[in-house]
Amino acid sequence: MLNTRKLAMPGGITGRPGLSVAIALAATCAWNMGVAQQVKLVSDSGKSAAVYVPIPGFDPTSLDQTADPCNDFYKFACGKFAANHPIPADQPEVDQFYALFNVNTQALNGILNKAAAGGAERSPDEQKIGDYYKACMDTDAIETKGLAPVEPLLNEIDAVKNKEQLAALAGKLQRIGVNVFFGYGEQQDFKDATKQIANVSQGGLGLPEKDYYLRTGAKDIELREQYVAHVAKMLELAGSSPEKAKKDAQAIMAFETELAKASMGVTEMRDPEKIYHLQPIATFEATLPGMDFSAFQDAIHSPRVSEINNETPAFFPALTKEIHATDLETLKAYMRYQVLTTSAGRLPKRFDAENFDFYGRKLEGQPEQAPRWKRCSNSVNSALGEALGKVYVEQYFSGDSKAKMVQMVGDIEAAMGRDIDQLDWMSPETKVRAKEKLHEVANKIGYPDKFRDYSKLEIKPDDALGDARRADAFENDRELNKIGKPVDHTEWGMAPPEVNAYYNPSMNDINFPAGILQPSFYDPKQDDAVNYGHIGAIIGHELTHGFDDEGKKFDGKGNLSDWWTADDTKKFETRTDCLVNEYGSFVAVDDVKVNGKLTLGENTADNGGLLLAYMAYLDRAKKEGVELAAKKDGYTATQRFYIGYAQNYCENSRPEQVRNQVLTDPHSPDHFRANGAIVNQPGFAEAFGCKKGSPMVPVNSCRVW
Repeated sequence: MLNTRKLAMPGGITGRPGLSVAIALAATCAWNMGVAQQVKLVSDSGKSAAVYVPIPGFDPTSLDQTADPCNDFYKFACGKFAANHPIPADQPEVDQFYALFNVNTQALNGILNKAAAGGAERSPDEQKIGDYYKACMDTDAIETKGLAPVEPLLNEIDAVKNKEQLAALAGKLQRIGVNVFFGYGEQQDFKDATKQIANVSQGGLGLPEKDYYLRTGAKDIELREQYVAHVAKMLELAGSSPEKAKKDAQAIMAFETELAKASMGVTEMRDPEKIYHLQPIATFEATLPGMDFSAFQDAIHSPRVSEINNETPAFFPALTKEIHATDLETLKAYMRYQVLTTSAGRLPKRFDAENFDFYGRKLEGQPEQAPRWKRCSNSVNSALGEALGKVYVEQYFSGDSKAKMVQMVGDIEAAMGRDIDQLDWMSPETKVRAKEKLHEVANKIGYPDKFRDYSKLEIKPDDALGDARRADAFENDRELNKIGKPVDHTEWGMAPPEVNAYYNPSMNDINFPAGILQPSFYDPKQDDAVNYGHIGAIIGHELTHGFDDEGKKFDGKGNLSDWWTADDTKKFETRTDCLVNEYGSFVAVDDVKVNGKLTLGENTADNGGLLLAYMAYLDRAKKEGVELAAKKDGYTATQRFYIGYAQNYCENSRPEQVRNQVLTDPHSPDHFRANGAIVNQPGFAEAFGCKKGSPMVPVNSCRVW
């Protein structure tokens, strides 16, 4: 996955942001970005007056030519980016992803304003995306309705008489996107990728992950105190007395802390072998005494199943124990809070503002909430991504972009084939299997061959929260309906407008939505040197994920299978240990270092992807007779290649955002994604005339792929 840290805008319309690892990147930025990205300030009327101009693939305004590229390549390639791109008050950071997201959000907003205007000529999909956006933007109606849209759920929670009723209620809440107790869903069977099965996992936390409840540092203690105060405030806004709200919030914190103690950490959750425990359903149900799991499945609209993947088996006995040990009133308060925080973006402003204050301002350091037109545009993309994406693709992904991407993907896959052949540490036996897997990788570029059918989803122009709940239920039912059905290999896990990319080990496919195939990542106005450095390295990144510490555990058919010799695995782990140590030495903010084990997969993909893109570019340049030493914009082709790569990760970030990222995210901070990969590149020293032993060309470097 290229980037998962920008999961939802803090205080976003979709509710509490950033608490689950998703593959959708959603980021915003509204500021005057000087010569790089020009923006006019806008009102929050829904009709954006902003004019966002993409940052070009080769951005000379970010270069700091006083910096020595051999000493700090990030400073050389991105040294002026932060000064030219001050962080707007409504963002936790600014980088290339945010900049392109602005451009795409602006495009989506234009589509949505037109669709929301109505008219008999609207298609069914245009009616849905237009009415969804219109309802989301109607804050006057939201204020007038008050708590009425959510009161039926709150009343249902209040009416619970005993804990035996909790399972069915949890299923009902989870079906509409409310995070309570644990997670339930669908997946391909890790060991039989032709099967789609049910899975169950830990969940139910209000803070980003388990260690936020357990670390003892001053900042962690402060965040926990702020979280308790936030929970109390939300309950008080919904009608609880201040005294009861405070008491309930403290009890909720105690309950969630016990769930956190039983949860796996984010690093452990990266290992597919640690989250695969296929069990007969009766075996799993035995870990939940007193809970009617069949009632839960019925309420969440799941088919009854005979087996289930219990990702976190140690969690469920602890969950049951804590439910039994916790008084019913606390559990009801816990569920009320979860309903409120999930609904906050479509409740009166006092709820939306309080939710943002904690999850955006305190957790991410973002002073102001993003304009509602941006949040609503993004929300439509989340709920109806392929309906909105179909129009986006027609208008913004045309010309030869797809053909050029197909060529680049082919070039980079060919480069990986050559790279495997020349590896001096891998046995011939494993090389054969690696090449087999490589040749089975499927490529998805731009958009799906068949767009999703939303005809059964009801969307109303005057029911903001209802639209969101029905969209959540629609997607829940669509996902769970796949259990027991044949795998659809044409399905996408991202909407076309998204600024991201991913590799799916069970599908063994690489996926590049149209949203990221835009400047600066792919810039038709730039030469191949820049584009292979930018989007080429991203293609190589996703391809390398198929062979990183997680991907290597899956074969070409998508099955969790050890196709490596024991000796080759040992050599592989020695090489990945080098990356763990390298990145683990980077201090991200204050005294918090990058977690080299958590970020290993992404770091492996960054390093391998950049090398593959470079190999592919040299081959393409040779075929087309490019003179590599010839200068353009003052730099040779190979120098432009590496500058293009580093400028993928030009950033300006708030320390709170960096801290949260380092503690929860498998991606290293941008600065280290640039320099961390550059120091391991065999072609870099020659491109910039760097001497062995300089900071960017260390005597000892790391190399996996």
